Amino acid sequence: MTFETILDEATIQRMQADGYWTNRTILDDLNRHVTETPDKEVIYDGRVRLTYRELMRLVRRCAGGLLDLGVKPGMVVSFQIPNWHEFVVIHLATTMVGAISNPLIPIYREREVSFMLALAESHLYIAPKQFRGFDYEAMIGKMKDHLPSLQHVLIIGQPTEPSSICYEEWMTTDWEEKYGHQLERISLNPNDVTLLMFTSGTTGEPKGVLHTHNTLMYANEALRRRLNMNADDVIHMASTFAHLTGFLYGARLPIQLGARAVYQDVWNPEKFVEWIAQEKITFTMGATPFVYDLLRAKNLQDHDISSLRIFISAGAPIPRPLLEEAVEKLPSCKVLGGWGQTENGLVTIGRLDDPVETLTSTDGFPLPGMEIRIVDNQGQPVPPGVQGHLEVKGPTLFVGYAKRLEMTRQQFRGEWFQTGDLGIINEQGYLSIQGRAKDVIIRGGENIPVAEVENVLHAHPDIEHAAVVAMPDPRLQERACAFVILREGASLTLAQLQQYLEERGVAKPYWPERLEVVREFPRTPSGKIQKYKLREEIRRRLMQEKG
Repeated sequence: MTFETILDEATIQRMQADGYWTNRTILDDLNRHVTETPDKEVIYDGRVRLTYRELMRLVRRCAGGLLDLGVKPGMVVSFQIPNWHEFVVIHLATTMVGAISNPLIPIYREREVSFMLALAESHLYIAPKQFRGFDYEAMIGKMKDHLPSLQHVLIIGQPTEPSSICYEEWMTTDWEEKYGHQLERISLNPNDVTLLMFTSGTTGEPKGVLHTHNTLMYANEALRRRLNMNADDVIHMASTFAHLTGFLYGARLPIQLGARAVYQDVWNPEKFVEWIAQEKITFTMGATPFVYDLLRAKNLQDHDISSLRIFISAGAPIPRPLLEEAVEKLPSCKVLGGWGQTENGLVTIGRLDDPVETLTSTDGFPLPGMEIRIVDNQGQPVPPGVQGHLEVKGPTLFVGYAKRLEMTRQQFRGEWFQTGDLGIINEQGYLSIQGRAKDVIIRGGENIPVAEVENVLHAHPDIEHAAVVAMPDPRLQERACAFVILREGASLTLAQLQQYLEERGVAKPYWPERLEVVREFPRTPSGKIQKYKLREEIRRRLMQEKG
């Protein structure tokens, strides 16, 4: 099938002329490293180690097998695989045959997967038999009859359904021998769609984001330039590959650099500490909870972790107390904040020489080639320091939402993509995210600066994590409710919380007027708090109290 996109010839010409789109694909880099460093290790996933030569052999075999299953250019291959080497093999093989990769997050279940496979019109679905106690083959078996496009199911492990194909057995066939000549004849257009990735749902129904080879390749090139990364780096990834963070910077970045990758399928901070020492990991990326867990790993003091030089924490500003703790416990590592979306990858990131004050108060500076601006409700740019709606343009922008062309166009103001986030850009050009536009709390006609209040709450000695959301109010329209996770053994009342905010100089209209102590937050697989679920929860509790 062919997805309609908003990509036009003028954009292509401009991006090429500016040197951002070089018309390479990930396979160009893989081929180069196979030629130059064939015996260098490229992947260790805790189960298997692969060299570049071995990876290419698996990719070509898998690609030939995909042709045998009838996969053609433009078709969608959906795979719901943890951070295993099979994910990378299948993605690269899908790319090699000109098909579209559609990674699905492992925690998704029948409701999400059936919606996504139907919208994608997936030809093939690949998953483990079981992962973390869940039977993926049984799940797909329930929905197959309602997915007319789905022709084949490949199962990693031992399938029990007669119609399923065992991946391991399938990969013992010399498909590359049978289809090698056909593979050589496939040519890739760098401006064709190569990725369909669904948004992870902080605001409701997921959208199918479409990226081309060029948009993905430049996203990693921009990061390489900012962080001076090269083939000597060892890149760790525990964020799911089926989110753009894991996909770009875990599954693809090592291959673009000619570097080495270390993957965790289940996050375990103690194991990560061991692997930093054992594998000499230099780079990782994950949401703030990953930083928090690392700093509290029981074995942190028992291992040499001096190789780790960069930890990117994206999704929310890094609370100052957490960054100060990182400076103390990770002296050789720079923890940098960043901001981005499925639609555009990382757009802003801190600089390696930024002071602590900048790192804790902003979400970074635009990556090379990316531009940001803040506009008012009428779409007019506002001065530095003024909050408004964040818009982005540049070479990493997606080219459309799958089968939602009109929705895509509505999200653009000329070349500028309307992100749905509120932000402030300071005089130096650094961005500070103030929350989603839909997360704004309007109390009696006045907007509450949610991010500012949350930053103050994060500094409270008894609060581990905090999220402030709107709760309905018949008189004022909305009031603020603070959901908090307390430190072990701590207690907190609303009166104590409000006294703390008063002592910190927070204006009284901004104070949360209800406190909910919880054990955990609903989060996306990338670690972002799903505030719409918190809003639903407080509405439910208020309704119960009314009787």
